[in-house]
Amino acid sequence: MTTKKIHYISGLTITIFIILHLFNHICSIFGAETHISIMNTLRIFYRNFFIETILLAAVFVQIISGLKLLKTSRKTAISAFDKLHIWTGIYLAIFLIIHVSAVLSGRFYLHLDTNFYFGVAGLNTFPLSLFFIPYYGLAIVSFFVHIAGIHNKKMKHTVLNLTPAQQSKIIIVFGFCLTLLIFFGLTNHFQGVKTPAEYNVLIGK
Repeated sequence: MTTKKIHYISGLTITIFIILHLFNHICSIFGAETHISIMNTLRIFYRNFFIETILLAAVFVQIISGLKLLKTSRKTAISAFDKLHIWTGIYLAIFLIIHVSAVLSGRFYLHLDTNFYFGVAGLNTFPLSLFFIPYYGLAIVSFFVHIAGIHNKKMKHTVLNLTPAQQSKIIIVFGFCLTLLIFFGLTNHFQGVKTPAEYNVLIGK
């Protein structure tokens, strides 16, 4: 199996989880309890030894295979989409390393439930929010830009008179809109979220 095929399979595995994760975040629009309730339901499927092992392995394989492909892809990248695909891939790799490490540390070292409040503590605390807002926002947007780059390269047909490049731009615009919607929910409609006392360790209190 080629490195490109391995990268594709691991990426597809991670994408399925990310879609579920983003859906969960969108549900925060209806409140923290709704977000937590849906997360608890989703955890039945993905928070078990078998699935978590597959996800962690997929993340590791995705990063390693991506670095190998980077050596050749950066030489052949011509279009803006190709270059964006490379840069977003690098950012997503960095984000995954940090994010996965943070979640595992929260669970096994700090013994916290890495739920809604774990994720939004930094987002809703100034000046930490100056880092976490662009950190999370760029990750979500990068995911959709990365998908758009793949779509632009693989798609060969027009849809509703839209060229592959135009379709890819729509994917990016959708990603931006979804990011704003998610932040709307994760910040309690931009009014701020008060985190429970046990999560104060995350924000230096």
